[in-house]
Amino acid sequence: MRFIGGVYEKLQRHPKRIVFPEGTEPRVLQAARQFFSLRLGVPILLGDRQEVKAAADALSVNLEGIRRIDPAQSPDLDSFVKRFMLLRRGKGIAEEEAREAMMKPNFFGAMMVAMKQADGLVSGASEISGGVLRPLFQIIKVAPRTTTASSCMVMEVEDTRFGEKGVLFMGDCGVIPDPSVEQLADIGLSIARLARQILGARPRVAFLSYSTQGSAMHPSVLKVRAATALARQKAEAESFEADFDGELQVDAALVPEIAARKLPDSRVAGRANVLVFPDLNSGNIAHKLIQHIARANAYGQILLGLDRPAADLSRGSTAHDILGVSAIVGLQSIEYQKLYPGAGDLLPGDG
Repeated sequence: MRFIGGVYEKLQRHPKRIVFPEGTEPRVLQAARQFFSLRLGVPILLGDRQEVKAAADALSVNLEGIRRIDPAQSPDLDSFVKRFMLLRRGKGIAEEEAREAMMKPNFFGAMMVAMKQADGLVSGASEISGGVLRPLFQIIKVAPRTTTASSCMVMEVEDTRFGEKGVLFMGDCGVIPDPSVEQLADIGLSIARLARQILGARPRVAFLSYSTQGSAMHPSVLKVRAATALARQKAEAESFEADFDGELQVDAALVPEIAARKLPDSRVAGRANVLVFPDLNSGNIAHKLIQHIARANAYGQILLGLDRPAADLSRGSTAHDILGVSAIVGLQSIEYQKLYPGAGDLLPGDG
């Protein structure tokens, strides 16, 4: 709670509107109640209003201060349909098809964020990733001057010797199965920017492998090495202050005693607060191992590189996890243009 408590305090000074497409999901209802009670902002639940109320009553969740919107009955539905048709005009979408899509909560919620009627979206507690990501990629898309959309998990472990007082930013754990050198470099930079914004500390980014600085040779190792160099080059071009090292084995990245033997001169080894995995398999497996075996608090997936803030929850998320993710998404939105200059300038379909 050390880390997430700090996030709550920052967001209380700048409350935000977070839309939850899964308005009848019990864990979401509980998280929304807490979001409002902690003065983090206004939660917006999507779904049939009576069904949302019935679900809340069954849990004795008070809906005071929580907005409820039924996409099918919303006065914004027609304008959202037109905007979606404009966005998908290259696909030749018919009005009936666009209307059917917009009545789905994840599509409606994505359009609310795109049209600045909400500051961020949090979904996925009962929906597979494709059902969350598809509307976001079709409606919100990637931020200007950004080519890679990815994700990260924010992990808080009990042992404060690891990461930044026990906090680690890890990615990509949810979007790109086998990133290229360019994508891997972008992932590292995006996570580093988020870590700087959330923690206020200098990012120390480790690009992970089964090799440490040439202890093995394989195309996958060479990819990680090249991505590290490219991320460093891009950061220097942007005058973004962060440290990058790779390829590193995870023990060399996290354990000072091992780092002292393997890489005594590294600014990252033994002190990494950002871990970049070589592929989705390793990232997804690692964060779930840490979450369940080390009983870490896990907040994610925080989506990176999009034009607006959003998160794709794990279906195993608790109400506490959902609340934490919502607060991080809200905190992101406060200074989102510092993360992605130009983000949010245009409405979907304009320009």
